[in-house]
Amino acid sequence: MSSIRPLPWVSPVLYATVLAAGLYAGMAGLGTTHVAPFTGGLAALFAIDLLERRRFPAGTPPWPAVASLCARVALFAAVALADGSGLSRALFVLVPFTAYFTFGRTAAVVLAAGCAGLVVAGYELGPGRWYTDAEQVSDLLMFCVGLVLVIAAAATAVEERRGRARLEESHRQLEESHRRLAAYSAQVAELSAAAERNRVARDIHDDLGHHLTAVVVLLEKATAFRERDPGEAQRAIDDAYRSARRALDDVRHSVRTLRAGPAPFRLSTALADLVDGQADDGRVAVTLEFTGDESGYGVPALTALYRAAQEGITNARRHADATRVRIAVALGGSAARMTVADDGRGFPPGREGFGLLGMRERVEQTGGRVEIGGGPGAGTCLTVTIPRGGES
Repeated sequence: MSSIRPLPWVSPVLYATVLAAGLYAGMAGLGTTHVAPFTGGLAALFAIDLLERRRFPAGTPPWPAVASLCARVALFAAVALADGSGLSRALFVLVPFTAYFTFGRTAAVVLAAGCAGLVVAGYELGPGRWYTDAEQVSDLLMFCVGLVLVIAAAATAVEERRGRARLEESHRQLEESHRRLAAYSAQVAELSAAAERNRVARDIHDDLGHHLTAVVVLLEKATAFRERDPGEAQRAIDDAYRSARRALDDVRHSVRTLRAGPAPFRLSTALADLVDGQADDGRVAVTLEFTGDESGYGVPALTALYRAAQEGITNARRHADATRVRIAVALGGSAARMTVADDGRGFPPGREGFGLLGMRERVEQTGGRVEIGGGPGAGTCLTVTIPRGGES
C-alpha cells in the first residue's frame, strides 16, 4: 500500500488536550503530574510530527514510518506514566490511526488490539480487581470506542483522498484527451483544407482550363487567317467569344453549386454538351458513343468519367494536333469503361502534367484506374475503368 500523509491536525489537537488536562490535574491536586517528563514527552511528539511532515511531505515510507511509530509508542508510554490526569491513555489511539495511512487497515486493527491489550495489562498491574471497578471498565470501553472511531475516521480519510486522486487523474486524462482531440481536429481540418484545395484546383483546371484552351486555339486561328481570310478570322473570334462566355457561365454555375449544393448530374447529357461545344472552330471532330444505364453509378464516378473526357479532348486539341477524337462510354453491370482516342502525334512517356495528375486522383478516389496508350505518330488512347459502387 502506498503511504498517505495522515490528517495533520489530529495529533496536535490531542497533544494539546492531554497537555492541558495533565497540567490542570497537577495544579488542582487531582493527581501527581511529573511536569518535566510529561511536557518533554509531548514536546518530543510535536517535534517528531513536525520533522516527519517536512522530511516526507507526500507520506512517510514504510521503514521510517515503523521507526517513528515505535518512537511515538515509547513517548506515549512515558507521557502516560508522568500524567496525573490519566487522559494520556488516549494518545494510544493515534497508533492505529497513523498506521492506517501507511500500512493499511489490517495493520491498524492489529495495533488497535495491541493498544487495548496494553491498557488491560496496565490495569492488571494495578492494585485490586479492576474489572469490578465500574469507572475503570467504563474508561476501557471508551478507549475501545475511541480506537474504533479513529480507525473509521482513517478509513474515511484514505478513501476520500483516493477518490480525490482518482478524480484528479480522470481530469488529467480528460484534459489530455481534449488536447489530443484538438490536435486531431486541427490535423483533420488541415487535411480537409488540403483536399478541398486539390479539388478546387482540379475543377479550375478541368472547367476553366478546358474553355481557355479552346479560346487560345481559336484566337491563334484568327491571327493566322487575319490577312488571307478576314471572314474566317472573324468567325474564329466569334467562336472564341462564345467559348469565353461558356467559361464564364461555368464559373457562375460553380459558384451557385457551392452556395446551394450540386444539381442532379447526368453523364450522358454532360458529355453530349461537351461534344457539341467542340464544333465551334471545326478544327477537331469529336464523336460520342454512349451505352448502358448510368443510374447504378454514383455522382463521383460519373463526374470522374466526365472530367477524364474533358482532359482527353483538351490534350488532343492543345498538345496532340489531332483532327479526330472518339469518345466511347460503356456503363456495364460491374464496371464503367470509357476510352478517349485521337489521331494526333501521340503521347510521350513520362510527360504527364497537372491535368492528368488530377484526373488520376479523381479516378483513384472512386476505386478505378487510368491507362494511357499510344506512341509517336500513333495517336493517344486514354482508358478509364471504374467499378460499379466503388466510389467512397
